[in-house]
Amino acid sequence: MKTIAIVGAGAGLGMSIAKKFGQNGFRVALIARNEEKLNQLVIELEQSGIEAAPFQADILDKDQIARAFAAIKEKYGFIDVLEFSPTPSINTVAPTLDVTEENALYQFQFNVLGALTSVRQVLPEMLEKQSGALLFTTGGASVHPVPRMGNVGIAISGLRNYIFNLNSELSDKGIYAGHLSIGIWMQPNSGVQDKIADIWYDMYSKRDRVEEFITAKRIEE
Repeated sequence: MKTIAIVGAGAGLGMSIAKKFGQNGFRVALIARNEEKLNQLVIELEQSGIEAAPFQADILDKDQIARAFAAIKEKYGFIDVLEFSPTPSINTVAPTLDVTEENALYQFQFNVLGALTSVRQVLPEMLEKQSGALLFTTGGASVHPVPRMGNVGIAISGLRNYIFNLNSELSDKGIYAGHLSIGIWMQPNSGVQDKIADIWYDMYSKRDRVEEFITAKRIEE
């Protein structure tokens, strides 16, 4: 059985991704900061017949991330898929004219350094096995500048650059790196999250494109 590790797991898109991959033979390792919420997600997945386990870590803490991945490997062994989709609090978002060194650095640490640390936990084994996938989910500002997402856009557009470089370096080594940029508002319980999870699984399975930009039209297809 394969294993997917979801960094930044939550009740919305993260849960939809967990269910989609779980329904296709994956065990699910959920990583997030709030242990109580993690436990609730695990219970829900297990009730759906999906094997899952919680691993508490703060995305801003490199050591906590490393310990969480070590625990996943101890429990499940090889991690076949890393899905990285933590969402910063709205309180940390600054529009363009309010961007400072401090709030820009925060988003860089949250989005870029968190991704780098997570990738480093799984990539050596993937390279050894010539197998695996690295999936990154970001907001639309990674592709199209959004002034109200000033500090976030600086970070996630840089992350997107890294993802494309990963794909270039790893595509001939049996490892897929992909990016899904969400340019729509995901209302809770709207079903949009499930459709996005379907797109992610299609990208993972086919490995025929590096990126998709999610619009309302794309969801309706």
